[in-house]
Amino acid sequence: MPAAARKERADAARNRETVLAAAGRLLDAADDPDEVTMDAIAQAAGVGKGTLFRGFGDRTGLLQALAAQRGTALQATLHDPGQGADRDPTAQVIAIFDAILDYKHTNRALALALESAGRGSPYLNPAYDELHRHLAAIITGVRGSEHADFLAHALLAAVRSDLLHQLRDEPPERIRAGVVALIRSVLG
Repeated sequence: MPAAARKERADAARNRETVLAAAGRLLDAADDPDEVTMDAIAQAAGVGKGTLFRGFGDRTGLLQALAAQRGTALQATLHDPGQGADRDPTAQVIAIFDAILDYKHTNRALALALESAGRGSPYLNPAYDELHRHLAAIITGVRGSEHADFLAHALLAAVRSDLLHQLRDEPPERIRAGVVALIRSVLG
């Protein structure tokens, strides 16, 4: 392979990391995620706007890439919340929701931007579908299949980013206590 091709890939990878870091800094500092434009990200990263579009397609693609980069701990918890098969289903669901709340609290603007973006809708996201199916299965195991699908959606609605943004003046532990109470009422 020619050295020029290897250099381009290394440059592209370096640009990708630089862009994601710049987008993360801007989103972490933003009160309103809509203030973080592609122009602002390109300027903060020191790259041309075309680099962003070539690397990520559009703003939602960039946000999804940043969410994937930042979401490794969340994904690990979602795929193994129980730390063993004997764990109580309620404790498993609480662990899942603790991880979601932690992620959304830490990445408030990013999560809000993704949930309000067109194809970033949580209902159009394969990760949402996977999590919903997992929760519905746990609910079915505890209380049967009647309403399990709806109850899984209802639990996930309690941690939507727009709701958490609306409740941003509430202490996180109070929000968590409300979510735990909801989980306990669903799982009995």
